Amino acid sequence: MATNSSLMDPSGGIMDGLNSTSHSGARAQPETWLATLQDFDFLLLETKLVLSAAGIIYVGAHAALRRPPSAAPPRDEKARRKTEEEDKLAQGLEMSDAILFPVMASVVLVGLYYLIQWLNDPAIISKVLRWYMSIVSVASLVTLYAHSADLLAAFAFPRYWRGHDGVLLTADQRTRVIVRCDDAGNVTAAAPTAGSSNPLPGVLGWLAPTERLHRTAWNVRATFKREWLLRLFLHGVGEEKAHVKFATMMALPLAAATAALYFTTTSPLLSNMLGYGMCYCSFLVLSPTDLLTGSLMLGGLFFYDIFMVFYTPYMVTVATTLDVPIKLQFKAAQRQSILGLGDIVIPGMFVAWALRADLYFHYKRLVKYESTDLRIVEKDAASGELVTRSETKHREVKAPYVEVKGTWGDWFWTRRLMHLRAATVVPPSVAAGTFGKTYFYASMVGYLLGMLATLAMLLVFKRGQPALLYLVPSVLGATYVTAVARGELRDLLRYTEDGSLDTVDVVVELDADGNPVKALGKLENGVVDMTKKEGKDSGSKQDSASKEINGSAEEKGDEKKAGGEGKKGKNHHVFLFSLEAPPDDGEA
Repeated sequence: MATNSSLMDPSGGIMDGLNSTSHSGARAQPETWLATLQDFDFLLLETKLVLSAAGIIYVGAHAALRRPPSAAPPRDEKARRKTEEEDKLAQGLEMSDAILFPVMASVVLVGLYYLIQWLNDPAIISKVLRWYMSIVSVASLVTLYAHSADLLAAFAFPRYWRGHDGVLLTADQRTRVIVRCDDAGNVTAAAPTAGSSNPLPGVLGWLAPTERLHRTAWNVRATFKREWLLRLFLHGVGEEKAHVKFATMMALPLAAATAALYFTTTSPLLSNMLGYGMCYCSFLVLSPTDLLTGSLMLGGLFFYDIFMVFYTPYMVTVATTLDVPIKLQFKAAQRQSILGLGDIVIPGMFVAWALRADLYFHYKRLVKYESTDLRIVEKDAASGELVTRSETKHREVKAPYVEVKGTWGDWFWTRRLMHLRAATVVPPSVAAGTFGKTYFYASMVGYLLGMLATLAMLLVFKRGQPALLYLVPSVLGATYVTAVARGELRDLLRYTEDGSLDTVDVVVELDADGNPVKALGKLENGVVDMTKKEGKDSGSKQDSASKEINGSAEEKGDEKKAGGEGKKGKNHHVFLFSLEAPPDDGEA
């Protein structure tokens, strides 16, 4: 991803207007206007590039949100399953990964450079890499297209919206009617409203003026809201299950067609689409785990980018020679501007982590401490024997996690809309997505300032610039300065996604202000054993171990069920692939 990480204009066309000089007489005016138009084209080109990079980071960071360790698992079983699947998908980067990032990027970049020199025909390498990237990018495009379709469906079929009189409404998929709600989202006694058979909100209701179109809209809504169960069983191997939505099944052929069309046409637009997909999925899967790891990763690539662009021919040669989707490229007339995907993915992973840190602090402020009478088991300092004593302490109670993704449509339709005033009270599922995003906005502003600095240096020096030279200090600097100004640097350094903070039933000591100062241990049957190690071994890891044991038993049971009893004389499945649909009248 970081093999191409510089902002450049290999065609040299953008410099034409910059090198224009004013002359006296009749020729001065046309050249002045020509220079102005060329500079304006250049600004439009670079603005498109910057907004594209910042936009995919903004959307990808919100898509990468998941339950923070300061929140308890959601109460709803479906929501709990979804958060567990997201946790399995995410992969935290450790210190060793941060060190290897620039090393592996250097190996790939240098290898490509000398392969180009040896073959003396970059078209061959470009064709092979296009074939490879077209295949591996299909999964990324499926995710991007499916999430985009879900986002559009959320705006077309929100869970909540306000009617023309400002009353909160919701759709009951089972009965196919629209019912009134209070501002907290609870269905009121007043049953269906007038004209309650149209599931489209606000002005979109005009698209379905007849009862027949109402029924069609209900069917479309049900199709996008339901989840199908995909099951794959192989005798002797096991069974895998996955919940898929219609948007995912619809995105699969579209993604395959995009990749195939790119391979045959090498269109810059399709190349950018593949690049967007890879960036988007990178934010969902990869995470720097904690602040130090993220800082080390960005710092290492900071020096890598400077060295490869300024002191070697590797970066510029590979970026301008190979026509593969490892970069974003925008063209206008004779001008072309390139931004490597590494300049999006590397800072973008840190920005996404900063947004999850904001969510962590949001739920941390919701933690309550309940007074609890319990027995504490600890070692006597003098004799070394275990001593049991009774004491009143405080148990940490975390707020259940409420899904913060997929609420943009609800947020839009329940807030200011046309003549309606903005609502002060909204349902909890809508309010969950409006938490404070201090560090996210700080890092995003840092990214934009870094991009502007890169463009400024491009104009000054008239040569390709290593974007990470300006992005890394601005992103990290904005985050650290914000943390120091808020007095939260120590708390930000403590936040980690390695699972050690994901504890339950922890007993703590509070200071005079009610803030936790020390974790005493994990509460088990009214007893706190302070001789056990806290952190990774007591909280979520114990729960995870039990989940793994229970999960293994469940998987074996499912395998037995899917494969038959396996007894002598009985038929059993060797291979099974099925797609199970939910009931037609079921609510999503």
